[in-house]
Amino acid sequence: MTAYDDGNIFAKIIKGEIPSEKLYEDQAAVAIMDIMPQTKGHCLVIPKAPSRNLLDASDETLATVMPIVAKLARAAKSAMNADGVRIAQFNEATAGQTVFHLHFHILPMFDGIPLGQHGEASGDKAAIAEQAEKIRKALVAA
Repeated sequence: MTAYDDGNIFAKIIKGEIPSEKLYEDQAAVAIMDIMPQTKGHCLVIPKAPSRNLLDASDETLATVMPIVAKLARAAKSAMNADGVRIAQFNEATAGQTVFHLHFHILPMFDGIPLGQHGEASGDKAAIAEQAEKIRKALVAA
């Protein structure tokens, strides 16, 4: 298996070396808005423990992060008035993984509106910031 590279963009975000639109943070994980959103409210949950993906993550990391994924999914669905929510997680390049640090995509889904392509284009920063504020408010209300 390929070794974990601690210079990946998510490791840099966790270390505070790269700015992000942060939604949530605790000792185990950080949640941020995706800068290349596939849908309104697309966000990511990133465990702080170093692992390339689910295949090399510890059971402890997975057990700790899944309640955070669920919390963010509920908040994003509510904040975006979505009809549903999709959780996506990719393992290795062949499966669509583009950043090699374990992360979970939270994708609010809307009836009749297809998802954009994964990693296709940068989103509008003002719209992302507005959506982030709504999700943060939903997290506080939860």
